[in-house]
Amino acid sequence: MITASLYFLQEKLLFLPTTLAQDYKYEFQYPFEEVFLNPDENTRINAIHFKNEEPKGVILYFHGNAGDLSRWGIIGEHFVAKGYDVFIMDYRTYGKSKGKLSEAVFYSDADYCYDYLLKAYNEEDITLYGRSLGTGIVTYLASKYQPKQVILETPYYSILDVAKERFPMFPVTYLMRYEFPSHKFISEITCPITMFHGTEDRIVPYSSAQKLYEVAPKDLTTFITIEGGEHNNLISFEAYTDTIKSLLF
Repeated sequence: MITASLYFLQEKLLFLPTTLAQDYKYEFQYPFEEVFLNPDENTRINAIHFKNEEPKGVILYFHGNAGDLSRWGIIGEHFVAKGYDVFIMDYRTYGKSKGKLSEAVFYSDADYCYDYLLKAYNEEDITLYGRSLGTGIVTYLASKYQPKQVILETPYYSILDVAKERFPMFPVTYLMRYEFPSHKFISEITCPITMFHGTEDRIVPYSSAQKLYEVAPKDLTTFITIEGGEHNNLISFEAYTDTIKSLLF
């Protein structure tokens, strides 16, 4: 029964969205535009687009597996304060976004958002930033396009790899419908990559990030180990903040 539950309920285990009323009003410290995108007739993607008067570039940010834009927008403001425009979408079923989930639509919706930004920005001004779940989506995008750089916070080799660590007693290889194979995508990236991971991460094991680094293009990739860092507190470490400052100068 537990094995069957892992198969049929894996979306509830992997994705922890919170929803927002369609008339919910976002409040942030910096100027922003609320955006609604419609990749197809049955899908509505809600996003926040922070805008500076003279931006240094734009960050396309893909967030973690929990929460919604009311939370992730606040996190995005950290980069707005550094002079960057920031675009953050809520995945289908998160916040005000609507539509059926699958691994394929995570990728196709990311493509749609990238194309949306290309209408307003030069590609060399786009930084792709992934946090946790979002790192798999970013490696996919960067393998197809030519952004300025890629930043991965708490990345993984694959979701399957993380599941094997968390559920070693189950045949997860045969149960998982979601893979997010970052290790396959990262070898195709041709721009600079910076990875951050904490040694005390209990959500995405540090070892999974190490495995990803081993298959990344070495001449393009920097791996920042945060000693004592956990999954959600890397911003409190100088190794993270100093590196981010240098990347977003």
